[in-house]
Order: sequence, then structure tokens, then C-alpha cells
Amino acid sequence: MAEATNYQISVEVRTEYLPEQSDPEAERYTFAYHITLRNTGTVAAQLISRHWIITDAEGEVQEVRGLGVVGEQPLLKPGQSYEYTSGSSFATPVGTMKGSYQMTAEDGTRFDAEIPEFVLSMPRVLH
Repeated sequence: MAEATNYQISVEVRTEYLPEQSDPEAERYTFAYHITLRNTGTVAAQLISRHWIITDAEGEVQEVRGLGVVGEQPLLKPGQSYEYTSGSSFATPVGTMKGSYQMTAEDGTRFDAEIPEFVLSMPRVLH
């Protein structure tokens, strides 16, 4: 049980619709998502890669894997946080994203930091 608390990364997400980059007539809805990662564990850990599962309102699923985030592989010491902003476009006015960050701790342990599912929605589409 104690070992599990060594390797903990919390993930917070804030989203926004980007009307200036969207074109509803062409079925393109663009969103930004702002992520805050915080090392709530007791061992420093580096974000190595990411895995996203992106689903639009019609159930179309896209998986994205890649190294780092926004070109970086941040090292988070216990208590430290890292923030970044990225974006995604959908063919529908609503979509969801979830996934995980693959982390490597200072002691060599590899673990996943889960990204909880979040909704991206054009304003006034969902109640």
C-alpha cells in the first residue's frame, strides 16, 4: 500500500471552445484543453509519453500516442506541477477525451497517470 502512494500524479483539465478556429458549416469544432499535472507522490517522475482516446458525438474513436506533451517531457518532483495547453478538433459539437500519461519515476519504476474522461462541448449544446 505504501508503495502505491510513491507514484501518484493528479491530472486536472479545463476546456474551452475556440469559435475563431471552428467552422460549424464545415463540421469543424475546435477546442483547447488546459492540463495541470501535479506530483502528489513521494518520488520524482518524468512524463515520457501520452495516450489519448478521443471520441466524437457519433461514436467515432481516434487514438493518439506520442512522446511527451507539447514537445516536452517534464520532470516533476514531489509537490511540483506542470501546466500546458493543447487542442483538438471534432466533426461534432461535442466530444470526449481520456487517456493516460506514461511516467518513469526517478527510481526507474514505470507507471501510468490516468487522465479522467472530460467533455469538450460547444457552448449551449449541453444543458
